Amino acid sequence: MARAAGIRHLWRALPLERFSSRGNYIWMVVATVCIGAFMAALDASIVNVALPDLSTYFHSSASLVSWVLIAYLLTLATLLTLFGRLADILGRRPLYTFGFLVFIAGSAACGAAVDLPMLIVSRIFQAAGAAMLQANSVAIITAAVPPSMRGRAIGFQGSAQAIGLSLGPAIGGALIGLFGWRAIFYVNVPVGLIGTLMAAMILPKDRLQGHQATFDWWGTVLMTPVLVLVMMALTEGNSWGWTSPLIIGMFVGSAILLAGFIWRELSFRAPLVDMRLFKIAIFSLGNFTGLLSYLAMFGVLFLMPFYFERVLSYNSAITGLILTSVPLGMTVAAPKAGALADRYGPRLLTTGGMALTGMASLMLAWTIGLHANVVLMVIELVLVGAGLGIFTPPNNSSVMGSLPSSRLGVGGGILNMARSLGMAMGTAISGTILAVFLVANGGLEKAGGPKPPWIPSTRFALYVLVVLSLLAAGLSIFRIAGNQKPSAGQEHENMPLEW
Repeated sequence: MARAAGIRHLWRALPLERFSSRGNYIWMVVATVCIGAFMAALDASIVNVALPDLSTYFHSSASLVSWVLIAYLLTLATLLTLFGRLADILGRRPLYTFGFLVFIAGSAACGAAVDLPMLIVSRIFQAAGAAMLQANSVAIITAAVPPSMRGRAIGFQGSAQAIGLSLGPAIGGALIGLFGWRAIFYVNVPVGLIGTLMAAMILPKDRLQGHQATFDWWGTVLMTPVLVLVMMALTEGNSWGWTSPLIIGMFVGSAILLAGFIWRELSFRAPLVDMRLFKIAIFSLGNFTGLLSYLAMFGVLFLMPFYFERVLSYNSAITGLILTSVPLGMTVAAPKAGALADRYGPRLLTTGGMALTGMASLMLAWTIGLHANVVLMVIELVLVGAGLGIFTPPNNSSVMGSLPSSRLGVGGGILNMARSLGMAMGTAISGTILAVFLVANGGLEKAGGPKPPWIPSTRFALYVLVVLSLLAAGLSIFRIAGNQKPSAGQEHENMPLEW
């Protein structure tokens, strides 16, 4: 009891005055938040380059190993909104600090995993910690930074995420090459401990509103199995048989649960996903094309490590450096696209961006072979990322600009959810197509098989990503030019919803 009382007293004494009294205190808060943003983004991309090594180590197929990534992304998609609301009750500072601890524990468990199921379960815990960090990072900055500097502060946070996403493949490849795949998880432990201490000592106290938020627990309970069943059916359909009762049962079960989820969300007063927002055409279009865009990018990031390592026999370090081309292209193009969107509107940029990603993916499919031109492939990968960078800022701007001010938080949560689902679906669909065509061409998903079957299998999977990219480009042509956010006086008059 005395120890617990001492811990409570210590927690109340935080943040330390030596930090909070400084003139640059708000930038210390921003730096602390950026560590969490960097780590969460890093672990969304660092695993891609490790998938071939994990497939070899655990003697598992590429589609089964893909769950190391899918489990992380699905957990993020289902928990981001929930943790955002939980922070309103418990406070963002304690939830953010606890998120670091959960992330550290999950990372250590991933590094110590003795089999693939343990690794996948550990990734779920790791993603739960990442969701606590991501769900609160922008809110902490918004509360701590004055409006005159808020845009710049949020820009730093966004840059930290982009850098984490960009450096993930390179850092992952280097760590795997030097120390083995377990190092990509263990490296989070010391960095996470630093982040935990900084969060506890620096982040400001929360000003809680004193009212109890309403949680859509049933919405979460229904949505999670919908996503898991669909992903399981997609990834294991080739192994178990697409007409097997189990696979058909998964699809039917997910459809039934999805119907229940939609009914729940339409009838509950504080839904996890506000279905009424999808009456706004630009909101629905932007979220769907955004999902397709991240599906295409993560499909490429899933397929290419297997090609580079299984066909070209590159090691993880070289593969990681090559894959950095995709997020690097995105990071370079995104700021310029945001500025152009403010001048010319979103339609031309979103259409052109996804068309560029689709054409670059098509060129990539034509380039792969037993003896490929790697320099040309790097250029094509940069163009894949650049297309996403051109598409994403104007798409996000048009989505958020279509909402009334009272629904910005909910709409942002749905936009993040669509992004995470796109990443997970890109991994699952690409892995499934790869497995189907490997079997059709007499190849093996596991290491040690012949190289030639991987070439047409990877090519056909890329063709599917090309089609989906061009679908997003075609749909973007119908995007309404400019932002559609109603003015204060017109908000209730123009919105097709009953608030």
